[in-house]
Amino acid sequence: MGARVLVVEDAEAIRTAVLAGLTGAGFDAAGRVDGRALERDLETFRPDLVVLDVMLPGRDGFALLEAVRRHTDAGVVMLTARDGVDDRLRGLHGGADDYVVKPFALAELVARVTAVLRRMGRTPSTVEVGDLLVDAAAGSVSRAGVPIELTATELRLLDYLATQRGRVVGKGQILTRVWGYTEYDPNLVEVHVSALRRKLGEPRLLHTVRGLGYVLRAEPPVSAQRC
Repeated sequence: MGARVLVVEDAEAIRTAVLAGLTGAGFDAAGRVDGRALERDLETFRPDLVVLDVMLPGRDGFALLEAVRRHTDAGVVMLTARDGVDDRLRGLHGGADDYVVKPFALAELVARVTAVLRRMGRTPSTVEVGDLLVDAAAGSVSRAGVPIELTATELRLLDYLATQRGRVVGKGQILTRVWGYTEYDPNLVEVHVSALRRKLGEPRLLHTVRGLGYVLRAEPPVSAQRC
C-alpha cells in the first residue's frame, strides 16, 4: 500500500467518498467520525498525513491540529465549510500544510494530499503510465527513455493527469488544479491538452472522454473519443 492517510470527518457521505478516492489513488486510508481517539490513532495507525474537518463534534479541527503537531510530523490537510481568510490563516499558522474549502472536487483533494506527501518525501515523485515517466519534482518527462520538453504549464497539467491516471477528470477540475481558476474556460484546457497530446506522441496516452473530460492511461477505454 501507499502512504497512510487518516481522515477525520463527521459527515458520513463526505468521509466515505474521501476514503474511496484516497484508496483508489493507492493510499492506505482510514476514517474516523471525530478526534476522541486521535492520539491513539497517531500511535497505532501512524499516518503520514491527516485530513481534518474543522467543524467536528467535541474537539474541533484546530484543537486536533495542535494535537497532531505535538505528537507527530504527519502532514495535515484541513477541510472546512468556512471560506473566511481568518480561518484559513489560523489553520496554516497552526501548522496545516494545505486547506480545502467545501464543497470540493474529490480529485482536487486527492491531488492536494498527493502534493503534500510528495513535498514531505512520503510518496514517490515519479509516476509511470505505460512507457511514460513523469517526475514533476525534477521537472523531467520521458517516454520510452526519450526526454520530452514541456512548458511549465504543460508539466503541471501532465503531473495532475498523471496523479489521477486511469480516472476521468473534467475541465473544471483541471482549471482549478492547474491554473487556480474557478471560472469555466474550456478553450484554455483544450488548447493545452492538444499541445500536450502532440508532444506525448503515439500510441496515444491522453484520451478525451466525450462529455466528461480527459483521462491519462496506457490503453484507451472503450468509451474514449479520439480527437
